[in-house]
Amino acid sequence: MDSTDDTRALGETMFGRVRDLFPYCRSITGDGVRQTLRYLRDIVPEMVIHEVPSGTEAFDWTVPDEWNIRDAYVEDETGERVVDFRESNLHVVGYSEPVDRWLDLEDLDPHLYSLPEFPDAIPYVTSYYRRHWGFCLTHSRRQQLAPGRYHAVIDSTLKPGHLTYGEIVIPGDSEQEVLVSTNICHPSLANNELSGPAVATSLAEWLRGLPRRRYTHRFLFIPETIGSIVHLSRNLEVMQRTTVAGFTLTCVGDDRAYSLKRSRRGDTLADRVAKHVLNQHAPGHVEYAFSDYGFADERQYCSPGVDLPVVSLMRSRLAGYPEYHTSRDNLSFVSPGGLLGGFHVARTCLEILDGNYVYRTATLCDPQLGRRGLYPNLSTRTSPEHTRVMMGIIAYADGSRDMVEIADLIGADAAECIAIAERLHRAQVMDRMT
Repeated sequence: MDSTDDTRALGETMFGRVRDLFPYCRSITGDGVRQTLRYLRDIVPEMVIHEVPSGTEAFDWTVPDEWNIRDAYVEDETGERVVDFRESNLHVVGYSEPVDRWLDLEDLDPHLYSLPEFPDAIPYVTSYYRRHWGFCLTHSRRQQLAPGRYHAVIDSTLKPGHLTYGEIVIPGDSEQEVLVSTNICHPSLANNELSGPAVATSLAEWLRGLPRRRYTHRFLFIPETIGSIVHLSRNLEVMQRTTVAGFTLTCVGDDRAYSLKRSRRGDTLADRVAKHVLNQHAPGHVEYAFSDYGFADERQYCSPGVDLPVVSLMRSRLAGYPEYHTSRDNLSFVSPGGLLGGFHVARTCLEILDGNYVYRTATLCDPQLGRRGLYPNLSTRTSPEHTRVMMGIIAYADGSRDMVEIADLIGADAAECIAIAERLHRAQVMDRMT
């Protein structure tokens, strides 16, 4: 990965955005989502914020009531808060209905959630579509609760409102689109939640600064599952017609291994590009089948009848690291370098897509490269490899294979192949087909 001062500064910038957004109490609806989207829109003003009313039908789903919360706590008979939302917004079960009552510990206990296997971590628990209320706390704290009376208070509202999501469209030369989708619905979880928006926003900034773009790029900042379903229900026909490749971004900010979850088909352009990039730049990465349970939005994009070419890019696999959905997924778990690595993998995928044309050689037999200044006159340490790649491209450029396929066939980096192919095209050695 790059190591220049500029790229290191980008890692720090993305980490700063994660840090700024970390305290916001997000859910699948509510003011925390709006606050997050307004913050991101200040960075990329092209973002359009959509409001979809509660009760809106979206395929088999219905947009739920909007949830907002002001305060929540459990206090003992002395008035001491033994669980306090102000200390961590993970302390409340997401979408808890309002409550204000005194209970004996045995009656309160069914509304408490902790992790015996991680006694010092607060779990993240939600109940979006069933009326419920509850508190989350460390297991060590839970074990310290003495028998007696406790005052449980959740100052929340759950009533008709809106589901809110953000959309950025960066036009290209073609109406064909590349989709980048990420979530804005979890509270204070750094890698699982905020690494995706931080990387996606930086990708949008980078793209809009380019002099030209082959494809139009569409970025979605959505609540998980219900957000992708709502967007698809409104735009399915257009997305099926225009989407050439798509990537969901989540858990892209830690310093562990890279991961790829394939599309349902497994052989789409997005699959081939992502697999190639990770093979070249993260050879220790892990691939997961589409059937592997995890991130929910790619299941919607790839579902039967929708069939979009979408894969999931991750570092530590969603639901596959011990810190997942706990208070341990905090600002110490992500890093500027981890975010930068996630950004570079995603950016490289977009760069390769941009240059991934199909070519056909314009001559029969080998072209005369020397008179075109394409064959090295001097032998250096790198010239044999460069020549091997160039001749491999020419050998396979029969008008049926794109550059990613050729790069895989000859064991080369697609980015290098694309640069060489463009040089051959300018020299009229190869014709560009698509």
